[in-house]
Amino acid sequence: MPDSIKVLLIENQTLTRIGIKSVLEASGVMIAGEADTAAKGLDLFKHLRPDVTILGLRMPDSCAIDDLADYFAAQPNAKIIVLAEHAGDAEITKALKRGALGYICKDVEPDELIKAVKTVAAGRKYIPTDIAEILSENIGQEALTRTEENVLRMIVGGMSNKEIAFALDVSENTVKTHVKNIFDKIGVSDRTSAATTAIKRGLVRVDL
Repeated sequence: MPDSIKVLLIENQTLTRIGIKSVLEASGVMIAGEADTAAKGLDLFKHLRPDVTILGLRMPDSCAIDDLADYFAAQPNAKIIVLAEHAGDAEITKALKRGALGYICKDVEPDELIKAVKTVAAGRKYIPTDIAEILSENIGQEALTRTEENVLRMIVGGMSNKEIAFALDVSENTVKTHVKNIFDKIGVSDRTSAATTAIKRGLVRVDL
């Protein structure tokens, strides 16, 4: 691990960037660059080749999970920490599967932020204890199919079974079967709970 860790910070919220920068610089970590959009961040990443990249999950122009492949294409040994508003276990799982070494939330304590950066800089994974507990709660649950994810997204959007059937060009009975399977898989019994659980766990994307 280098004596001075170089961090690239990609996050659109100015106050969040200021807070992270202040904490890390006070600990001897160098902020090599900052970006407030995904496009600017990827350009800086290619130019700076930082030791660690802190990548905001939700950016105005993209989502970190979708962009991870571009980072690893540019630098196969990239060390990336995904920074999120909250811990949705589906998003954490996707980020880790796609190569991120760490996942932290914006309310992370300063000491834990520093620990996360140093751990990832050393090439090890870092998942805070509270986030690891969230992951463990849903281990073994059957994953939703692509179609079920789409149906769940429409449920979150307030669409009825009839409207979903029309959108997918399938029968209403087919939609009812999908809805039942979704409820069984995520452990809910009604549409309101399904929508709430979907947002909480990051099972659907609602802000892009």
